[in-house]
Amino acid sequence: MRIELSEAQRQLRDAVRAFARERLAPAAAEIDRRACFPRAQVADLARLGALGCFVPERFGGAGFDHVAFALVMEEVAAGCAATAAVLAAHAALVTSPILAFGTDAQRARYLPRLASGEWLGCFALGEPGADAGAIRTTARRAGDGWVLNGTKHLVTNAPEARLALVVATPDAQRERRGLAAFLVETDTPGWQLRRIEEKMGMRGAVSAELALTDVRVPAAGLLGGEGQGLAVAEQALDGARIGLAAAAVGIARAAFEATLVYVGARRAFGQRLADFQATQFRLADMAAAIEAARLLALEAAFLQDRGVPHAKEAAMAKLYAAETAMTVATQAVQLHGGYGYTREFPVERHFRDAKMAALAEGTSASERLAIATHLLREARAA
Repeated sequence: MRIELSEAQRQLRDAVRAFARERLAPAAAEIDRRACFPRAQVADLARLGALGCFVPERFGGAGFDHVAFALVMEEVAAGCAATAAVLAAHAALVTSPILAFGTDAQRARYLPRLASGEWLGCFALGEPGADAGAIRTTARRAGDGWVLNGTKHLVTNAPEARLALVVATPDAQRERRGLAAFLVETDTPGWQLRRIEEKMGMRGAVSAELALTDVRVPAAGLLGGEGQGLAVAEQALDGARIGLAAAAVGIARAAFEATLVYVGARRAFGQRLADFQATQFRLADMAAAIEAARLLALEAAFLQDRGVPHAKEAAMAKLYAAETAMTVATQAVQLHGGYGYTREFPVERHFRDAKMAALAEGTSASERLAIATHLLREARAA
């Protein structure tokens, strides 16, 4: 399959690439060191249209597609992976489900605010000690609305978010089939940040543990129908996997480009590191893997734009790109020698960020299980 970028997509990619080099990359180390939310950078991305990249223009978005969003994610991550994680949580995990499942009223209320950056979104799915099929956060009917109670953890953007997509269970006996998704405005009484999570990488993408205590949500806050929570979550996670795959490509590319500069300048045993055949073989393998990962991410985004099933392709892209980022970052540290273990060079940060890409929205093991499930199902249907 050949994906031809339109002129508009290329222009968007190039604009974001220039922004990443001029505004994101110079600030990335300080954002990481202080674990501070990249507020100014996110505001600038909103002005570029990145926060509403695939939101239709009638809702205040830029009117691009998910291929364009993947291009944006790669460029942002190449400059600052933490800022890319903020963008993924906002756009793929909150904006996209509202676009897919929202009522006209929900879209009219939330999409313009999310696309413009007036409001930031967060996705509250995971819970301490529970997987997505064992959600313990409850949703109890109260009058014409709902009351939510529970705990959520590792919620990226939570301290800055104005809108949360919360997955809860109105009926614990039905497990996954009984889940429901709710749009919760974070100034609602009972919404509480319990603690900020200390993370190894992507530290500027601030995550928190939340406590929801008798949080009242009107009936209009239910996203999709009751019992559609799993479908909403799966749609969000598939999109986020594609976005994170593209971000992993950006992390790998940043580590690779830094390494190209270093081996071209560093001398050992009378010649540049780049002149050693062993170094050249490593560089070739890194470059080939990055290109393959990019194509997998773009293919998954291409399928998403056409509304065809793409869960397998999203899992493949996320698995391969995340493992590529980890491999490339490891090689980058190795080629830098002892300097690669210091903060004097950026590859140690890329190494830590790459590990987060391999864990977020599904570990490599869970992605392999998802891929195998799809493959076996396809084989039975053949």
